[in-house]
Amino acid sequence: MLLLKDLPTKNSLLKLSARYPNADVEAIQEFATILSVASDLSVALDRLLSEHGLMQGRWWVLILLLREDDLTSTPSVLAEKVGVTKATMTGFISGLQREGLVSRLTHLDDGRMVTIKLTSLGQQKLDQVVPDYYRKVGLLMSALTQAQRFSIIETMKILDSNTDAMK
Repeated sequence: MLLLKDLPTKNSLLKLSARYPNADVEAIQEFATILSVASDLSVALDRLLSEHGLMQGRWWVLILLLREDDLTSTPSVLAEKVGVTKATMTGFISGLQREGLVSRLTHLDDGRMVTIKLTSLGQQKLDQVVPDYYRKVGLLMSALTQAQRFSIIETMKILDSNTDAMK
């Protein structure tokens, strides 16, 4: 992920608007700020997870398996829910399997079909990480009032529903 740390100032954007007169300078500055904050949040999550020997991709696989009643899912369903390719998911699963956090179960009827299951070691790992995750996310979010939280979420949903404008 590319992180832009030097956000454009209003003056720098105004200079660009002389060359590109259709530029909505305020929209561009606000968009860059949103991207920067989202990147910072992702980096903060990476830092938290790395303290526990995890990366985001593997973390989300473990969490998704935990959410299932039988602690299992298929690689393709996991890939879709995480938003990665099947090949990337295979890499996540292979790493988790090497660490004993998940297991691959081959179907008896069709040896090509595989189910991924959270192991007891994987559950123990989550039992170590989740309380720290909850605590730190709670501390982060405590900087906002309930009204601010609601407003941000509603605003982000509106932006999310309009991402096709970037096509």
